[in-house]
Amino acid sequence: METFTCIASPEDAGLRADKWLAAQLEDMTRSALEKLFEQGNVCKNGKQIAKNERLRANDEICVTLPEPQQLDIQAQNIPLDIVYEDADLLVVNKPKGMVVHPAPGNWQNTLVNALMYHCKGSLSAINGVIRPGIVHRIDKDTSGLLIVAKNDKAHLSLAEQIKAHSFTRLYEAVVYGNVKQEEGCINAPIGRHKTDRKKMAVTAHNSKEAVTHYTVLNRFAGYTHVRLRLETGRTHQIRVHMAYIGHPVCGDPVYGPKKCIESLGGQCLHARVIGFVHPTTGQYMEFQSELPAYFTQFLQSIQ
Repeated sequence: METFTCIASPEDAGLRADKWLAAQLEDMTRSALEKLFEQGNVCKNGKQIAKNERLRANDEICVTLPEPQQLDIQAQNIPLDIVYEDADLLVVNKPKGMVVHPAPGNWQNTLVNALMYHCKGSLSAINGVIRPGIVHRIDKDTSGLLIVAKNDKAHLSLAEQIKAHSFTRLYEAVVYGNVKQEEGCINAPIGRHKTDRKKMAVTAHNSKEAVTHYTVLNRFAGYTHVRLRLETGRTHQIRVHMAYIGHPVCGDPVYGPKKCIESLGGQCLHARVIGFVHPTTGQYMEFQSELPAYFTQFLQSIQ
């Protein structure tokens, strides 16, 4: 059993205990959070509490996490667009609509299911049984390049490069409106949304540093084609940051306008370039993915 203890800050005062815990355990599902309370694994000042109990400043919250469940993730023969592969890693061009790793309610047809078949079990184990080989993620409806580690040594090296901001990640997107500046930097912390735990938001509360650099590539009536460079890699970072400055990504059903461009099937966002120092050779490697058909067709439609 793993436990962690935290003192509620003045900003936490008045929050429901389950809302507070959702912000601390970002990757945990709603049902798993509810079980923590049902099983008496959440205590306030030494006493078990219900999920709807309100917090006060300086309350001591202790959470006991159960042992992780051993899962048997199925290897599936799903075609992969592999841009590069060697004994340490591979670079995959993920299509729009493919989930990266299994999760409750979605255990099959993910990138991990496909990787387990292709790599025959030769994947790093650092991120556990659900995310073997996964060093970083891109959203289901974001297309483009993703790096996968085949062993723990490669995983640790690549993760350290991401942490040190030396890992190159360039995206392209079409956003709403006319981005006035030719280039700029969005430096705004991102954390879990206060009322909707499925969303992220720019907030000073329980947040992490997030930095996105953007450059205008082309302008159209009502839209702007931009290149984006990630300095950090927070959940939904580009989507949240562009919405924050008033230019949400086209087709984004979560952070965009209510009337979504449904023909895009999700956000018009593509991970186009990835670059890193190879964990064994020490050489810098960089790969580029062509814009997919959905992206180029949308550009043609707005010209």
